[in-house]
Amino acid sequence: MRAFLSPFAALLVLTFAAAAFAAPPSTHEDAVRAAASADADQRAEALAWIASHGSQDDATLIRNHLMDESPYVRNVAEQALWALWSRSGDAEIDALLATGIERMQAGALDDAIAIFSQVIERKPDFAEAWNKRATALFLAGEFRRSLSDCDEVMKRNPMHFGALAGYGQIYFQLEQYERAIQYWKRALAVNPNMTGVEISIRATEQLLAERRKRTV
Repeated sequence: MRAFLSPFAALLVLTFAAAAFAAPPSTHEDAVRAAASADADQRAEALAWIASHGSQDDATLIRNHLMDESPYVRNVAEQALWALWSRSGDAEIDALLATGIERMQAGALDDAIAIFSQVIERKPDFAEAWNKRATALFLAGEFRRSLSDCDEVMKRNPMHFGALAGYGQIYFQLEQYERAIQYWKRALAVNPNMTGVEISIRATEQLLAERRKRTV
């Protein structure tokens, strides 16, 4: 079966290459210790190592670094979470998810939705499968179905800032602007590094302000 390197994993590879660390972690214990280092490069490498070798139980440790003092570490933490969330623990399932992502990126949304549905059927507790199908459904204009899948993501991963931001996008399309802003703010509370979400909030608040002026 062909190996698939996701955009998130690719970024982590570049992170390793750019940093050129002399002594990468060799065990989970080493990585956890390095994640608390005063050195930003060591923290970043530790997070990337955990994303590749750790378990979903490590999500909280990585997520805490979304508030890191170093912008570099915050960026690695965000990508590390995506990489961790995309690992189901089953190589076949992960390969199938990767195929679905490829089809979605190619614009073959019906194919992608069908593939993500297969993943969900085979591994219903895999939150990222629900999130990817929610994304494909959103792109296909199936907003209500996408909302339903976002609900399933949150049941399994309540801190999924991508799904929280996704709610905002859906509610914006449904012209429920106040609700969109609420979800975008929830996403930022988890991951304050989402500049696109900040821009969306400001633009939508301006839209609402202009509407209020017209009704006065």
